[in-house]
Amino acid sequence: MSLDTSLRKPTDRCDSLLSVLDGAESLSVVCHNNPDPDSISSALALAAIAESASVADVDLYYSGEITHQQNRAMVNLLDVDLCPFSEECLDSTDLMGFVDHAVPGQNNRVPDGYVPDIVIDHHPNESVEGVHVDHREEIGATASILTEYLVELDMELDARLATALLFGIRRETLEFTRDATEAEYTNARYLHPHADVDLLRRLSDSLFTHETLDSIADAIQNRVVKGSHLVSHAGRTTERDTLPQAADYLLNLEGISTTLVFGIIDETIHLSARTRNPRVHAGTLVTEAFGDIGSVGGHRAMAGGAIPLGLFGALDDRDDVLVELVSEVLTERFFEQVVGTP
Repeated sequence: MSLDTSLRKPTDRCDSLLSVLDGAESLSVVCHNNPDPDSISSALALAAIAESASVADVDLYYSGEITHQQNRAMVNLLDVDLCPFSEECLDSTDLMGFVDHAVPGQNNRVPDGYVPDIVIDHHPNESVEGVHVDHREEIGATASILTEYLVELDMELDARLATALLFGIRRETLEFTRDATEAEYTNARYLHPHADVDLLRRLSDSLFTHETLDSIADAIQNRVVKGSHLVSHAGRTTERDTLPQAADYLLNLEGISTTLVFGIIDETIHLSARTRNPRVHAGTLVTEAFGDIGSVGGHRAMAGGAIPLGLFGALDDRDDVLVELVSEVLTERFFEQVVGTP
């Protein structure tokens, strides 16, 4: 059952969520693949709400890897108990909740066709189903939405949860410089007095690994520029989270307003796009450029996705040839979309 929550009053949203939680013994909260601070903090908040509603067992799950230095620091410093997701989780829980993603099989490993009980998300999507759905694309961070629930439910907020949510909002909006709305400023003001500022600073100052720095260096070295648009790649890499970091970093290059950075990880091409051009919608851009060959999408200022490597054929051990072919095709498609010529 799909519920439109965009016009609901806050009390209606809370009543709907609490009615789903009522009587449940267990809840599994599923973060999206390779979870970021927005997803992790939102999972912690939903878990806190569930526990306050007397749900005895609440577990947090994720798929993929946690490689970004700030994501690793968040899990370690806040002692977040995240468990690898497996399909057995579906049979061992009363309720399943999605935070910061919405559709089974898209950026998660939940089987297609499964209908979650709770969905709370801010990413663009046209087909969101669930018993309780709070899907608000106009909000800049899912952590903002969860903070509103905590306020409306008048829940006591400890330093750990406040710090996590504030960090989630700050990272999702790049310190309020990307897609931040009034909700992010309002909720950050509410969270700040409860947060541990020293811990927040430690999370923000997390150190790069050598592998991360090497991957970003590759993206800097491989850049191709046409007008105000830039495409680059990190080649074969294990550092998925360096792709959005490189896309953000290269956006600071003089004269550049839109970036696309991709990398090959196992059998998939992962890509990340950023723009500060008000005439460009990053989500629409990647959808029009790559939507016919991969699963892509996103917001106005940021977007991403994945393309199966198998589309480019099997080149065995010739990684240099494969990387060159992928780079040629993706660069041509991107420039053709943004400037009209490959």
